[in-house]
Amino acid sequence: MEEIQEHPSQSIGKDDEDDIVKEQSADEHGDPLQHGNLLPKVDSAVEILQEKVTKQVVKEGHGQKPSKYATCFLHYRAWTESTQHKFEDTWHEQRPFEMVLGKEKKEMAGLAVGVSSMKAGERALLHVGWELGYGKEGSFSFPNVPPMANIIYEVELIGFDEVKEIIFALSDLIANMMNLHGGCILQGKSRGDMTAEERIGTADRRKMDGNSLFKDEKLEEAMQQYEMAIAYLGDDFMFQLFGKYRDMALAVKNPCHLNMAACLIKLKRHEEAIAQCTITCLAPQKGFNILASSYNRLLISAFVFAVLAEDENNAKALFRRGKARAELGQTDAAREDFVKARKHAPEDKAITRELRLLDEHDKAVYKKQKEIYKGIFGPPPQPKPANVLNRIWEWLILIYQWLLALIYRLFKRERHKAD
Repeated sequence: MEEIQEHPSQSIGKDDEDDIVKEQSADEHGDPLQHGNLLPKVDSAVEILQEKVTKQVVKEGHGQKPSKYATCFLHYRAWTESTQHKFEDTWHEQRPFEMVLGKEKKEMAGLAVGVSSMKAGERALLHVGWELGYGKEGSFSFPNVPPMANIIYEVELIGFDEVKEIIFALSDLIANMMNLHGGCILQGKSRGDMTAEERIGTADRRKMDGNSLFKDEKLEEAMQQYEMAIAYLGDDFMFQLFGKYRDMALAVKNPCHLNMAACLIKLKRHEEAIAQCTITCLAPQKGFNILASSYNRLLISAFVFAVLAEDENNAKALFRRGKARAELGQTDAAREDFVKARKHAPEDKAITRELRLLDEHDKAVYKKQKEIYKGIFGPPPQPKPANVLNRIWEWLILIYQWLLALIYRLFKRERHKAD
């Protein structure tokens, strides 16, 4: 089910070929990335890739390594080795970096050497000499890198697209013939060179691959596919789309964010799941986009963020954000999401179940608080049974005192008249 409004009878908590909604928690936990400015500590062996490039594996990857001209999607942080000053961080910007191996910028040569040795999902620490970095002069604009600065990269290869077509470039072919090398040149195709249909189609294939991995409980690998799909449909690209092309792109992008949220919930990374859901709810209208990098990781931190930015009434996004908020103890915010989701899917049993669980949770919390206060202040004092005879004597004494006071006043008044 891609759109909940078109299928009101289908439960939000059920699976779908294109939009997977398995909500139960997984025993495994994700390996959250570090978000500080300090270099990570790595104990693995040092691998020499080239004379000026070494690598230490932080997390093992899977599958094959990218070949030349493959389009790679990665996140990285970069520090200068001498001062350990961090000058670049794509994780902070929430946008994967795209690199076509063999066609990278000169200052990225060392990084490309490291990436070409990695597998999808692998995270590694690279030490790159200044000769394969920003060179003898450094960079005085952005990023600001001192001259002759060795660089340390923390890199995660999200995934890559291998070359799928052979292009006969005439100039390259002539050059090869002059060097007595016959044949053709393989060329990669970056996102910027693709048509809108090609980018949407490539993203859709990544989404389907992610769905298959999700069904096999390969959550980390599934998220890599979803993130690569989203990378093809970035904010700059979406801003240029109108009409049917925008609808086609959203039909791919929104389920990717929601499925990312489902993976993160299963991995118990609830703050990140909230962010993935909220992106879908916050965008005002066509032509405007809310950047995912602006959210607060502690409160609105996983992939429903993306869906709500485009459609603030997306019931699935509201439902999953509510689940993540409930897991974080944000019960009032979670109830607000569930109530809003129920307005758009009133027959959905999963929403009703979550609201009932919240009510039960609130009752349990109230009962526990009541017991705590009772233990602190103790039971209220119980009134002692009254003695009827004592009470009668007390009243008689009060009446006697009142009569004496009245007689004294009358006597005093009569005496005053006589005088």
